[in-house]
Amino acid sequence: MRPRIPRSLIPVGIAALLIGLAVPAQAQAQTQSRHGTGHKLPADTRFYVEPDRDAPRQAVTDLLRGDLDGATTMAKLASWPGAHWFSDGTPAEVERQTRALVRSAARTGAVPVLVAYNVPGRDCSQYSSGGAQSDADYQAWIAGLARGIGRDRAVIVLEPDALANLPRDCSPSTDPTGALTAGRIADLRYAIDVLEKQPNTTVYLDAGNSHWQSVGAMAQRLLDAGVDRAQGFSLNVSNFFPTDQSDRYGTWVSNCLWYATKGPATARGHAESCAGQYYSPAAPNDGGPGNAVNVDDPTTWHWTDQWFQQNVGTQPAEGLTHFAVDTSRNGRGAWTPPAGKYTGDPQIWCNPPGRGIGNRPTADTGTPLADAYLWIKTVGQSDGECNRGIPGGTADPEYGAVDPAAGAWWPEQALGLVRNAEPALTFNGWD
Repeated sequence: MRPRIPRSLIPVGIAALLIGLAVPAQAQAQTQSRHGTGHKLPADTRFYVEPDRDAPRQAVTDLLRGDLDGATTMAKLASWPGAHWFSDGTPAEVERQTRALVRSAARTGAVPVLVAYNVPGRDCSQYSSGGAQSDADYQAWIAGLARGIGRDRAVIVLEPDALANLPRDCSPSTDPTGALTAGRIADLRYAIDVLEKQPNTTVYLDAGNSHWQSVGAMAQRLLDAGVDRAQGFSLNVSNFFPTDQSDRYGTWVSNCLWYATKGPATARGHAESCAGQYYSPAAPNDGGPGNAVNVDDPTTWHWTDQWFQQNVGTQPAEGLTHFAVDTSRNGRGAWTPPAGKYTGDPQIWCNPPGRGIGNRPTADTGTPLADAYLWIKTVGQSDGECNRGIPGGTADPEYGAVDPAAGAWWPEQALGLVRNAEPALTFNGWD
């Protein structure tokens, strides 16, 4: 445990932090054992703090203009590990960029978290639209990413929202023949195979969040995309739902994967029959939607727990698929707009006000199937230009201005997330 730093020396501490931000915390990671052939992360895993990020630059800016409080807040944020997103570029470019990052992390003994976010048709052409131009281009890009990682250690979060928001989900006219969805599934299977061939990678295929696809639907999509060849799946990326809800949903999905592949003969191939967050036991036990389980009221989720206990029982954690959870913005849970304020979609996922950072990044979660809590979404980056469903609106009424474009650094949001963190944010390694 580090000694407490006298308040009078905090400016000196900030200056030191800005010069060599991650060195003290990551030097301790030199003695960490490698995770051998990949897959499960040991509980003492130290994640890489990348020095060239928005938060340390903002801390310098604040310090130079005399805003000591802002500089301290941003320096706290900058001391914690976050994910690095790869979302464009040629195969050669992503290979070069990835190699530089993983080798920098390797020199500190820490493990970088990388997000692959370049699948064709990304985000149904909405705020975070983009992606490779074709399946062939995407697979070449993934191969470049894998070559860049090589034998170095890395955690890969594979394509946020790509399974929860398949091309067929975008609109009736987006994928009338199903060819785009089939291509998406093939791309993800290819990515898992190529990335898992690297000897020290841990791959999590993204599975949306606890308030999106039903348990059975997501379990089937994960099976289709080859999750059995990855370490597991990721949840809550760029979202705000509390960690305990993600843990519970992830545990259900994992049990459903077991049920549909290793359970009773009558269950195999029938992930759709699993109970979930929209389940009604009055059906009875058919996994169909109903109102007995309210997705927004976890006190009703015991009906789904009961279904899994009756139909799956208690399986050893090592026999079930594991998951990782994004806790970068879920300390205060999801935003509930004031009743009657919006008649359209209030976009609760898009730059909601009053949110805060959640659990710190760790591979020691205390939850059997949760391998890690990670800051996958970059804290302080905008979700897009939200208008809360107001026809013709461009400004966000929650902020009285047009929000920054998706992925743009937003210092005011970063400050709010840190100041509202639960538990309160300290410097990494300081008590």
